[in-house]
Formats: sequence, structure tokens, C-alpha cells
Amino acid sequence: MFPRPQVFHHRGFTLFWVGKLLTIMATLTQSVAIGWQVYSVARLTESIEQSSFYVGMVGLVQFLPLFVLALPAGESADRYDRRKILLVCSCLQLCTSIALVMESLQTKPSISTLFIIAGFFGVSRAFSGPAGSALAPMLVPKEILPNAVAWNTLSVQGGMVLGPWVGGALCAIAPVWAYVFSGSLYIIAIITCIVLLMMNINARAAHKSGKRLNMIKEGLEYLWTSKIVLGAISLDLFAVFLGGVTALLPVYARDILNIGADGFGLLRACPAIGGGIVTLILSVKPIRRYAGPWMLLSVVLYGIATTIFAVSQVLVVSMAMLVILGASDSISVFVRQSLVQIVTPDHMRGRVSAVSGLFISASNELGEFESGVAARLMGPVGAVIFGGLGSIAITALWAKIFPALRKADRLVAPEM
Repeated sequence: MFPRPQVFHHRGFTLFWVGKLLTIMATLTQSVAIGWQVYSVARLTESIEQSSFYVGMVGLVQFLPLFVLALPAGESADRYDRRKILLVCSCLQLCTSIALVMESLQTKPSISTLFIIAGFFGVSRAFSGPAGSALAPMLVPKEILPNAVAWNTLSVQGGMVLGPWVGGALCAIAPVWAYVFSGSLYIIAIITCIVLLMMNINARAAHKSGKRLNMIKEGLEYLWTSKIVLGAISLDLFAVFLGGVTALLPVYARDILNIGADGFGLLRACPAIGGGIVTLILSVKPIRRYAGPWMLLSVVLYGIATTIFAVSQVLVVSMAMLVILGASDSISVFVRQSLVQIVTPDHMRGRVSAVSGLFISASNELGEFESGVAARLMGPVGAVIFGGLGSIAITALWAKIFPALRKADRLVAPEM
């Protein structure tokens, strides 16, 4: 028997970890199903390029609420009980699953209605991201924070492995079953939030309340002066914004590799498989030295793998590149999350996490929109090639303009 990891000796963190794993799995299952359903409905009347654009629009409608609400959400995470915020968000996510089930039961689902539901999905994520990121470090002693960050990332990767695979498999039957499955997981996640609320845990930041605008301004000023954190999250923003391929995987599965819904789920899971393996390693042996160079090199590898995937027409090669892509991305995710959760003071975590979450959402959801527009103009293969090479170029530029990130070495918690 392997000894239980030290972070799971803390019951609050264990409950949080389980809830987050289920939430990420539900979120990815639902996201995969929305993308596949929008593309399938659009292809009944539209070209590949136009249908690809519609898939990209799914990312845009999820990003807009995140963009508008990110700063208020971060301030809320630093003002209110973070457990209550997660509970409300989980309930809203359950409502989106129910709405998607009802829409999918229609004879011909409406793309416009799917977009509206995806927008409410973005609202819930705008508030749950900062609250969850800020809560996790409060559930363990600071000396094991690096391990907690790694295990927290592993829950994300675990959900990203299982969610897309299950979503793709259920889409092969009918998207409605993917939404039913997601809703069931959200119910369990709600239960974990309720139990966590019943525990005697201080889930509010230790700071004096102030005016909302002043608190938001204080958080932005801290982020601007912390060039290491700013460089890390902005690098992730632009690299993934350009290099993201997940939005176009329905196109590759259906019209380039010709592997259908089951194959789509497999492709969608490959990045998380690579990320999960690396994150599991990091949970046992976290990066403690040369954090900046590790992050820069990992983003370069991400761009190379993206470019090779773009031109591959061999399924095994395509899957391998996606695994490598996910593995390299998990390293940059670990460094970024470590910087946000370890280096940032507790009373600032909600606001800094909100900005970090906004950058991540811009790279993911807005990146999906960029991929859709690029695919409309250059075709799906050209769009992915452009993104992969762009990620490499951005990394070289960031290494020059953010020397503090390039020279970043140890990841250690600040003295409180």
C-alpha cells in the first residue's frame, strides 16, 4: 500500500479536491458536447469553414461573461466566504446542464439557444475560478503548498482526461446523455460544497474590508508590480490563445482524420493524458528550481507539438502530438499556479486569481474564437499551423521583455 499523500490528511482539502475533480470532469464533458452539437447542427446546412466559425463562437460567448465579471468576481472571493461562492456557482452550472438537456430534446436544437446557455455557463465559471483558486491554499499548511498546487492541478488534469473521453463517447449516442451525466456530477459537487460549509474552516481572506473599486485597484497594482506573476500569466494567455487546437478538434475528427464522435472524444482526451502523467510526477516531485526556464521551454515544446499536429494525417502521430502538447502545457500551468497561489499574499489571492483566470479564459475561450476565425480565413490546418508557430514566437519575445520570468528560480511561499 502506498502512503496517503500528506495533503489528504486535511479533510477540507480532500473534500475540495474531490469536488473540483467532479466539477472539471462535468465541465469538460459538457463543453465537448456543446462543441460537437453546434458543429453537427451547423454542418447540416453550412460549409466546414463556416461550421468551424460557429464552434469558435462557443468560446466567445463563454469568454464575454468572464471578461466582464472577472474583477468583481476576484473582489468577491477576497470579501466573502469562498465556499459559499463555489456552492452558488455549482448550482448555476447544474441549471445549465438541465437547460441543455431540454434544448437537446427538441427536434432541431437551436444554435442561438446553445450559445445563450453557454454564456450562463461562463458566468458561473467567472466566479468559481477565483474562489476555488483562493480557497485551496487555505486548506493546508503553507509548507506543503507546492504539493497541494500539484495535486490541485492533477484534479484538473484528471477531469480533463475523463471528461472529454466520456463526452465524446456519449455524443456518439446523443449529446443529451452527456448533459445528463454532467448534471449528475454537479449534484455530487454541490454535496461536497455543503459538507465543506459545515466544517469549521475560515474561508475568508484576512484583510480589512474596503470599497470595491479600491480593492480591485489594489489587486491590479500588485499584479502590475509583480513582473514574474504578470509575465507568467500573460505568456500563457498569448501562447495558448494562438496555439489552442481544442476548438478545431471536431473538424479534425469529422472531416480531416475521419474518426467520428468516438475518435473525437479520444483526441480531446489526449492532451489531458499527457498533462495528467506529468502532473502526477509533479505532485510527488514538484519543480523547485529554475521555474522560469522550465516554463519558457515548455511553451516552446507546446508550439512545436501544435505545428506537427496541424499537418499530420496519421491518427497515431496526431494523438502523440496532443499528448506531448498536454504534457508541456501542464508544466507551464504548474509554474503559473504556483506563482499565483504561493507567491501572492492570501488577502490578494482572489483578485490576482481572477486576473489569472481571465487570462486563462482569454487563452482558452477567446482562443477558440480566434481559431474559428482563423479557420474561416485560412482553413483549419492553416489556422493550427499559424497558432503553433505563433506560440514559439511569443515565447521568444516574452523571454526578452520579462527578464524576471526568465531568471525566476525557486518557488517558495512568502513569510506571512
